[in-house]
Amino acid sequence: MKNRNRISIVALFVLFVFMQTACQDMFEPAIENHKNDDDLYNMPAWATGLLGHAYISNPLGSWSFNDVATDDAVSNNPNNGYRLMATGSWRSNNNPMDRWQYLRASWQYLNLFLHIADEVNWAEDPLVADMFKDRMKGDAFGMRALYMYHLLMNHAGWATDGQLLGIPILTEPEDLYSEFNLPRNTFRECVDRLNADVDSAIMLLPDNYGAIDDDNLVPVKYRAKGVTAGQYTRVFGDNAKNRMSARIARAVRAQMALLAASPAYSEGSNVTWEEAANNMAIVLNGLGGNPIAEIDPDGNKWYSNSSTIENLLAGVNPKEILWRGNKENNLTLERDNYPPTLFGSGRVNPTQNLVDAFPMANGYPITDPDSGYDPSNPYTNRDPRLALYIIRNGSTAGPQNTVITTAADGGDNNALNRTETSTRTGYYMKKLLSQSVNANPSSETPAYHYKPFIRYTEIFLGYAEAANEAWGPGGTGTNSYSAYDVIKAIRQRAGIGIDNNDPYLESARNDKDKMRELIHNERRLELCFEGFRFWDLRRWKKDITEPAKGVSISGGNYTVLPQVERRVYQHHMYYGPIPYGEIIKFSNLLQNEGW
Repeated sequence: MKNRNRISIVALFVLFVFMQTACQDMFEPAIENHKNDDDLYNMPAWATGLLGHAYISNPLGSWSFNDVATDDAVSNNPNNGYRLMATGSWRSNNNPMDRWQYLRASWQYLNLFLHIADEVNWAEDPLVADMFKDRMKGDAFGMRALYMYHLLMNHAGWATDGQLLGIPILTEPEDLYSEFNLPRNTFRECVDRLNADVDSAIMLLPDNYGAIDDDNLVPVKYRAKGVTAGQYTRVFGDNAKNRMSARIARAVRAQMALLAASPAYSEGSNVTWEEAANNMAIVLNGLGGNPIAEIDPDGNKWYSNSSTIENLLAGVNPKEILWRGNKENNLTLERDNYPPTLFGSGRVNPTQNLVDAFPMANGYPITDPDSGYDPSNPYTNRDPRLALYIIRNGSTAGPQNTVITTAADGGDNNALNRTETSTRTGYYMKKLLSQSVNANPSSETPAYHYKPFIRYTEIFLGYAEAANEAWGPGGTGTNSYSAYDVIKAIRQRAGIGIDNNDPYLESARNDKDKMRELIHNERRLELCFEGFRFWDLRRWKKDITEPAKGVSISGGNYTVLPQVERRVYQHHMYYGPIPYGEIIKFSNLLQNEGW
C-alpha cells in the first residue's frame, strides 16, 4: 500500500512538471526565442530578418487602384474603400490611405537593424563580413528613405499651428522606456532626413548588383583592401538583384524632390523645381550618354507579353523597369478586372474623363478645332494608347479576341449597369491585364505578371515636369535634354503625330503654361491605373472634385453621363490626416488643418 502511494506521488510530480513545462511552451515563447541585441550579433540570419520586414512592408508591393478615388476611374464594388472615401466618408478615423502605423512600425525594425548591424558577425571572412555590413546597412538606409517618402505623401500637411509638418523622426530603436509622445518634425526636416539616408545608401551600395569574374572590376574601395572578384560576388552578386541599390535610392530622392517642389508643398519645403529636375536627371543619366535614346520603345506596354516576363532571369529587369517585384504566374488581375463574359468582375471602370484626355492620333486634344474629332464616331483616329489601355464598346479582349459590347442596349452582362459586375461608365480597364489569360474556372490559363516599383517612364515624366517649371519647355539647365525632348519621345513612342510632326506639341515648344498642361496630361495617360493620379492632383493643387463621367450608348447614339459618381472632397483634403487614434493618445502630435 505504501509503495502504491509512493508511486502515485511520483506520478503526480512527473505530471505536474510535464504540465508546467507544457503550459510554459503553450503560453510563453521558449527562452531561446527571446532575442536580445547580444544574441543577434552571432546570428546574421536573425538580424537579416529585421531587414526583411522592410520588404514585407514595402509600400510599392501591391496594386492599390486608388485611381477610383479620382476622375480617372470608378469601382463597381460598393464596398471599395477608395470609392467610399471619394464619395464623402473620408475621415481621420476612416482612412484607406493610412500608412502611419504600418510603415512606422516597420521603420522600428529598420532602426533596430541599424543599431546592431555593426556588431553582427556577418561572415568568418573579415573582408566578406565588412562588405555584408555595408550592403545590409545601405539597404536599410535606402528602405528607410522610401518609407519617409510614402509617409510624407500620405500624412504630411499644413498643421493647426500653420507649419508644414511631416512625421516624428526617429533614428534609434524604441523600447519600453522610450518617450512616445513626440511632436512631428517639419516637412523640411523630414526631407533632410530622407536625403541623409539616401546619401548613406549611395555610399554603401553599388548602382547594380551582379557577378564579376575579374578582380579589376571590384570597386576601388574594396580592391584596395584586397577583395577578390569571388569575394565581391558573394556579397553583391546575382543573389542580391532587385534589392535596394544606389540607383534606386537616387530615384527615391528624385521622387521626393518632385513632391516637395510641387505647389502643395514648395512653400514649406524650400525645394526648387531646378533641384527636382537635376535629381531626376541624375537617375536618367545612368541609362547612358543620351537618355532620350534609351527610352524603351515598348515601355508603355511592359506588362503585356506573358512569355517575355516568364523568360526574365531572376532579378533581371527589362529596359523600362528600374525596380520591380517578383514575377508571378496567376490570373488575379484578370479575374478582378476582365469584363463579365470573360469571367471577370470588371472592378476598375475607366471614366469618360480619362477617355477624353487621350488626344487624336494627330496630337491635338479632342477639344481643339483642328483635331478632327467626331462625337458621333468618338474612337476613330485616336491616340493608340486608348485602345491599348481601355476596353470600350466594340473592343476585343481575352485569349479569343472576344468582342466586348458595353452599350446600354448590349445583349450580355458586359452592357452598362447590367449586373453588379458590369461597367458603370461604359468602359473596362485593359491596361496591366494579360490578354492571354483564360479566367474560366473550368479551364483556367494564368499568365506571368510583376508589379513595377519604379518605371523609367515615371522618371522621364518627372524630369519633364520639373525641367519645364525650372527652365521652360526647351531649357536644359546643365543637362543635355529638355522637357520638350522628353515629351516628344514619349508621344512618338505612343504613335502620336507620326504623320504630321505633332504640330500641337510644336505649338507648346515656347509656351511654358501650355507645355505644363501637356506634361500633366501625358503623365495622366502613361501612368493611368498605376496609382499616380490621386497624388498628382493633390500635389498640383488641381481640382479634385470633378465628377466621374461615363457614356451610355444606345441605338448607336452616344450620350455622356455627366455624373456617374460624385467626388466629395474638401479643400483640406489636399493633405491626408494623422490617424485620430494617434492624436488622442499623444498630446504633442498636431493634426493637419481641417481634420
